[in-house]
Parts: sequence; structure tokens; C-alpha cells
Amino acid sequence: MAHTSDERALATQLAGIEPEALARLLHARGVPASVGWHDCFDAAEALLDAASIDRALTRLARPVLQALDAAAGDPVTGDARVPLEELALVRADGRAFAVVATRLGEALTTHPEAVATGSSPGDPARADERHAATVAEQVAAAVRTLTDVVALSRDQPLTVTGAGAVTAVDRRRLLDAHIVQTATELDDLLALADAAGLLALAGREWLVTDVGDAWLPGGLVARWAAVATAWRDALPAAVRTLGDGYLPPGAWSALLPLDDDWPAHVELLRRRAERWGLYDRDGAEPAWTTPLRAGGDPELAALTPLVPDEIDKIYLQADLSAIAPGPLRSGLDLRLRTMAIRESVAQASTYRFSADSLAAAIAGGEDAASLRAFLSELSLTGIPQPLEYLIDQAEARHGLIRVGTDVSGRTRVTSAEPRLLHTLAVDQALRAIGLVRDDDALVSRVSRDAVFWTLADARYPVIAVDEIGQPVPLHRRRAPLTAAARSEPWAALLPVASELIAHSGGDADRAWLQRELDQAVRARSEIVVTVRLPGGDEREFAMEASGLGGGRLRGRDRGADVERTLPVSSIVAVRPR
Repeated sequence: MAHTSDERALATQLAGIEPEALARLLHARGVPASVGWHDCFDAAEALLDAASIDRALTRLARPVLQALDAAAGDPVTGDARVPLEELALVRADGRAFAVVATRLGEALTTHPEAVATGSSPGDPARADERHAATVAEQVAAAVRTLTDVVALSRDQPLTVTGAGAVTAVDRRRLLDAHIVQTATELDDLLALADAAGLLALAGREWLVTDVGDAWLPGGLVARWAAVATAWRDALPAAVRTLGDGYLPPGAWSALLPLDDDWPAHVELLRRRAERWGLYDRDGAEPAWTTPLRAGGDPELAALTPLVPDEIDKIYLQADLSAIAPGPLRSGLDLRLRTMAIRESVAQASTYRFSADSLAAAIAGGEDAASLRAFLSELSLTGIPQPLEYLIDQAEARHGLIRVGTDVSGRTRVTSAEPRLLHTLAVDQALRAIGLVRDDDALVSRVSRDAVFWTLADARYPVIAVDEIGQPVPLHRRRAPLTAAARSEPWAALLPVASELIAHSGGDADRAWLQRELDQAVRARSEIVVTVRLPGGDEREFAMEASGLGGGRLRGRDRGADVERTLPVSSIVAVRPR
């Protein structure tokens, strides 16, 4: 149990800092936003609880533990003092709170190696030319895969379970599309995208941010560098250096000796670094990573020659296929995939056009003129005649089914071809939108946009119309989230911190006295109360506290065997009897 003077000192420290700083501190100590504390005295009591201190000690790096142990009651100085202050483990003068020293001693009894001095691993081995080329291939593959994940999330956001994992349905969708090879790969890429601000978890969906939207059409190396830098900046404080860099990965495992979960977390960090092409499988460091580790920008000049050049031209074939003889520029690839199915992904990728794929492009806002203009600019071989015919056919069929809203607010589906309406009415794949016959149309209680996209996904030639029957272009893609709006992890604790400080304002000594009296009454403790008399003299009363209200303390004076009522405003001190 913490000494009352420590609780009082910590409460005073907490009440004297800015709400944002207190919110960060509470987050660092693992305090939930649902905590029921009233003021900074409650916070101090809880933060100095032995179990809370034990958890905080696991967050301290070995050098900090060594400095805290070596201080032996004296103020901790130097760089080691900063994390101790950030976790509220030391007083304002740098001396550890009594319970901190006690709990550290207990921890070192069972983990004496936590403060042992070991050899410091040197810089990672430099990847040779052959290994650097292999890592560069990993860079290109990782960037292409993450691009696919982010692009897919613009139109069909990935959903997560209550535990935060991507749902089995969405995992299977990505695996079946050969976008990712394993669920672990998807988890790693989502973590990298989150660190870079490309995706943000909103409710139970991973949504693209404005940063992610701008990132997608960039060059491959530039996209890699943005995520690599963000990965470095999101590393845990224990592995960071003062110059915005990080310690060699070989040193990470020994950094948090009291944290049993740390080794697994280190393996996670290393795996993601390897996946993103920062290190090879043996931990060797390519030339482009070294300046990043030192706190600077990655050396792109070392990476660029090793990744394949992105191209801006393709070959359109008479069999309705398209061949990209190299990695297609991201922006061109993304647009091409709105009108053709990508069949293979490699150094040379293949795409295939179909009536359905072109119908989907037209439903998404393209027309015959825009399709021809884009493909003519992109193709080295012009537009083959079979593809020309298919484009004309897709445009001619477009709009055979019209989806609007009638005067009653129901969605109304009409067509000049009755057989199409009959097909819709019996299509089991459309049961979810509940289409029912209504004279020469079909109606549904599902919204117009939902009906439109259900029909478009089923490859029907559909358009949306407004209340007067004019075509309305619909776009499935959501407006990207503003990355700046992503809340910091400690933001949820800001209201808590503000309230704690507000309730602790004013006279800290008087607030602490009130707290001691409250606790004495709740426990019916025997206490010694010092009262300042009208003449200025002070007198002590030993009593069993029994009530507090109306500005007066009530209790039984054991010495005089009488009930006493004392004005709280005259009480200047209280201590246990």
C-alpha cells in the first residue's frame, strides 16, 4: 500500500499538469476511459496500487530499470527520468515513490537479470547485392498487395469482428482473389496501413483516409517510403532513440526484461519489417534502411534501381485480353480494373474484358467515349475490333433496367423489356432486396441505391434515375476519411483527465484533508483531529469518526466519553490514532 504522503504528492503532480498530458499518462498506465475516479486523489491512490505499479514496471526498458535500481532512493537523473515521469513513478524531484521502490525490489528478486549489464549488439549486417535484390522483390510485392487492399477498401470496406479481427467472409474474399496469401499477411498489411494513416478503423470497418486516397496513384518507391517511415515512427518508445531513429533489431528482445509479452511483440515487429522490405529473412539490413534507422529518410537511390520500372502502356489483344509487360502504374492499373478483370499478377500482368466487366464500368460512370479514350491512350496496339464491338454492345444494353423511387418512397424497377423484369423477379440471388410485382414494374422497400448496386453486382444493365426519370450517376466509393480526424489513442481519456483536474482545483491541502475525513468516516476510524480555536491556539481531539455533513465532523471523543461535533473549516490536520 502506498504511503499517504506519496498519494498526496502524486495527486498534486497530476492536478498541476495539462489535461492532454494527464490523458497520455493515464493511457500509458492502461487506465480505461470508463474509470470511475472523482478527482486526482482517487487517481493517485489507484496509480500507486501495487498491481498498477507492477504493470507499469513491465513497460520500462532495461536502462531505465538499471537507473531506478541504482538510485536507491536518490533522484533519478538523465534520460532515464523521462519515462519514469511519463508513467508517474517518481515524485517531482525525481525520487521514486516508496511503493515503486518496494515493487521493483520484489520484481528483481525473481528477475535479477532485468538489471544485469549485457553486451550491446552492433549494427545489423549489411545485405549483400544478392540479398538486397531479393528484398527489393519483396518491396515490390508488398507495395502491390497493400495497394490492392487499400483500393478494395475504397469500394468494399473490410469489416471486423467485435474482437477487431477481419471477418472470415472478408478474409476469404481476399484469399480467393489472390490478393493476400495468408490471414497473417493481411493482418500485417492492415497494421502497416493503419500506422501510415492509409486506412482507419471506423466502427467495424476499415475505411480509406484522404491520405490513403492520395497514396494510391503514387509511384511504387514513393508509396513504399511513406509506409516505411510511418512504421519507424510508430515503433514502441522502448526501441526508439533520441534522434527519431531506433535501436538495431538485434537489441530489441532484451529491452523490456519484466514484460513477458515483449518477446512475442518483438517477433511481430520484425516480421512486419521483413514483410515491408526493411530487412531480409536473416536480419541483414539493405542500404535503403540504414538512414531510416538513424532517424532520417530511407535511401531511395539504393532501392529504385532494384525494383522494376512501372509502365504506362499495355497490349490489347483480339481475344479481349490485355497484357501489361511490366508493373502498370498504380493509377492506370486501378482504372483498368474497373473495366476488366485482372487475371494474373506478376512482372507481366494480364487482364480480360467481358460484357459484364464493361457493363460494370458503365454502371460506375464510364461511357463508350471515355472507355475508348482511356484505352486508346493506354494501348500500344490500338483497340481491337472485338473489343470495339463489346464496348458498343455494353453501352447499347446499359439502362435497359431503370431504378428510381415512386411517390410512396418505395424503390421502383422498370424496363422496356418485360422479360428482364421476369428474370429479376425469379432470380434467387436478388432475394435480399425483396422485389415484388406491381403492375408493369417491380417494387422494393430497400433503398434505391442498395437495389441499384445489387443489380449492378449481378451484372444487370441498370441505371439509377431521379424523381423525374433522368439518369443519376451513382458512385459506390465513399468519401475518404480525413486522416487528421483520426483520434489519438489517448483521446478517449481526455474528458476523464479534464474532469479529474477540475475536481482537484483550488486548495490542494484542503482537498486532501476533506478526503482523509471522508475515508475516516467510511471506515469509522479512530483519528486525532487538530482544530484551530478562535484565539489561534490549536487543540487535538482523539475521536471515532462517525459522520460528515453540513460542514461539520461528528464523532465520539473516547477520552471524554462524549459526542463531539467539529466545524470542518477549523480542522487543520488529521492523522490515525
